[in-house]
Amino acid sequence: MADQWLFKSETYDNCNCSVSCGCQFNEPTTHGNCQFAYVGTVVAGHFNGTPLAGLNWSLLCIFPGEIEEGNGKRQIIIDERADEAQRIALETIISGKACRPLSNHFSVFGSLCTEFFETLFLPINLDVNLQLRTANVDIPGVVKSVGRPIINKFNGEPFHIALARPSGSFEFTYGEIGRGTTSVGGDMEMAFKDSWALFCVHHYNQDGLIR
Repeated sequence: MADQWLFKSETYDNCNCSVSCGCQFNEPTTHGNCQFAYVGTVVAGHFNGTPLAGLNWSLLCIFPGEIEEGNGKRQIIIDERADEAQRIALETIISGKACRPLSNHFSVFGSLCTEFFETLFLPINLDVNLQLRTANVDIPGVVKSVGRPIINKFNGEPFHIALARPSGSFEFTYGEIGRGTTSVGGDMEMAFKDSWALFCVHHYNQDGLIR
């Protein structure tokens, strides 16, 4: 593969499924369709000679049925602080290009979408803590989201549950699970409350998931 790159992101994902998201267990979605918003910070990365660390990104998708049925809509949002080379690099990675086909979740989702909205370059305000399972997102005019731990109804304390994927995953090897509430405006209008939230590290290169 000509392009050599690394993408390591601390990522928060909120979708419209219950906190037992079927996608993670080879089961159908909660509502028979899938809507989600990913937002992350690149903690280490480059695309060929272009550094990417410190930049934020977002991926929005809507699938009218199960993801595997396709016909999805997609929009990418990239940190307005990125220069031209960084914008091209992040858009290339998040669109699922320049990698072994279907080797990461960007490529999988991209292959199942048929409608692609214009990439946006906006301020992406993100505060995420993977260990505490908290996130606050504000992409002005487009995305607002809050992620929190699941709360144990018996004692009021955070309910700690996580998901390990030692093999078979094209997305992550370990993820903390919480709840999220998201509203999205513009081309990808959607909203969900107290639903599945994932806090994980996405660690990829041109060959796929790095374990």
